[in-house]
Amino acid sequence: MSLSMAPLLMYSPDVPASVREALQAAYTVERPEARADLLQTAARLLYSETELACSDVRELVGLPDGDCCA
Repeated sequence: MSLSMAPLLMYSPDVPASVREALQAAYTVERPEARADLLQTAARLLYSETELACSDVRELVGLPDGDCCA
């Protein structure tokens, strides 16, 4: 089981508002299959608005290793 920091990130004032909104949308979406797309959006936003590595961003939001978020 992997540990996602997304539930904590969505309430942190240190996380950009756009990222918090995307994470909240991912966790409240009615269609579970849409969650991965919303988490990918959150990862892209977090990557573009911070100096974190893409692999770190994906891990923080609970996504598996994959292509860069750019």
